[in-house]
Amino acid sequence: MDHLGLRAAALLGHSLGAINAYQFAARHPARVTALVNAEGCAELGLDGSNPLAFVLNLPAGTAPTREAYVDRLGPFAPHFAAAVHEHPDGTWGLPFHPQDIVNSEEQVHGDHWSDWTAATCPALLVRGTKGGVLPDEQAAEMVRRRPGTRLAELATDHFVYANEPAGFAEAVRTFLASAAAAA
Repeated sequence: MDHLGLRAAALLGHSLGAINAYQFAARHPARVTALVNAEGCAELGLDGSNPLAFVLNLPAGTAPTREAYVDRLGPFAPHFAAAVHEHPDGTWGLPFHPQDIVNSEEQVHGDHWSDWTAATCPALLVRGTKGGVLPDEQAAEMVRRRPGTRLAELATDHFVYANEPAGFAEAVRTFLASAAAAA
């Protein structure tokens, strides 16, 4: 934000990015005018589970062409095709190992309620109702504990912005318009 000369801005994050966004808002409340949290939990993995373990089913290795690797992604293609790139040896694949995502997820496990409730800017919590990582009970508690928070539930999975783009865009657009009007 400093590099761009932004004194304050609305922040939007998905999953770990949402946790990063609300942690930034907790530490720099004057710099965040509104917060959109898409599927970012306030407590995560305390039961030992890893909601991103599904990425271990991504295809291993590389392929001779971009198209061949994207085909191998199957149902993951909409989420990971943009990340497929050419490696130095001329093969195509992901720029990371799926285990890296699982490891990153495990490092963010814990109780983040104090960060979630620290900032007072308007907030929108977006939850996927069909396979998202944010449980219904936790979403309700996040809204209850943080005044000024609205909940938008979309009939999709964790990738709310990709699998329900129109509903996600409408929820965010409506929220940001009301937050700007209230400011």
